[in-house]
Amino acid sequence: MKQKLSIVKIGGYLIEEEARLSKILDLFSKIEGNKILVHGGGKKATEIGNKLGIETKMSNGRRITDIQSLDVAVMVYSGLVSKNIVAQLQAIGINALGMSGADGNTIQAYKRPVKDVDFGLVGDVKEVNAYGIFQLLQVGFTPVFCALTHDGKGQLLNTNADTIAAEVAIGLSQDFDTTLYYCFEKKGVLQDIEDEDSVITHIDSKNYDVLLAKGIIADGMLPKMHNCFYALRNNVAKVCIGDDSMLSENNSNFTTLTL
Repeated sequence: MKQKLSIVKIGGYLIEEEARLSKILDLFSKIEGNKILVHGGGKKATEIGNKLGIETKMSNGRRITDIQSLDVAVMVYSGLVSKNIVAQLQAIGINALGMSGADGNTIQAYKRPVKDVDFGLVGDVKEVNAYGIFQLLQVGFTPVFCALTHDGKGQLLNTNADTIAAEVAIGLSQDFDTTLYYCFEKKGVLQDIEDEDSVITHIDSKNYDVLLAKGIIADGMLPKMHNCFYALRNNVAKVCIGDDSMLSENNSNFTTLTL
């Protein structure tokens, strides 16, 4: 029987607000068994970039990464945000290890090809070094991945944290019974975007198509759901979407996705 593995992705206000970050890291620390944390940091990168006079450029909600923007991303994601999270986890008894995809050659990517938009130094994941991550888990480390990968030729690449979480979950699903948690501001996928309590507690591939057709799943939720079903189709056992309370043992008001 496979060991259990929980992969938790956090971002947005869960990172920005100190009290909420402290709460979710405490809940994360109480998850039994093997676990991995994946975090973003885009809001903080935008804030620091503005202070440095570096403009944030976006296209259809996605960040365009030039050389200066990548410098900010490296400083913020793998520096400020990562080390703050690692230090807090160490304080509550979790032997965390802050990592980018370049560390241990754990996540290699390639620069996104130019189609309608040139996203610059943005990476799409090519390969996950599942054995290397497996070894870290086996000796008791808890990897904490930021939203950076590398191309194997010395170039760091800005990479979507939701995608990193899905790719790492897929890579490790051969060795583990893996559950992927996407933690964000909402309680889950909502039937009515205006009603915070209208959580759809279960979505499979059939009613996903219905929700798409009705426009209930739209806009910013679309890429997140794409990552969810991509993971499920590639042997990840279960994917969950909700706010930080999703990690509490006594909470069932979040969205679980299955095929």
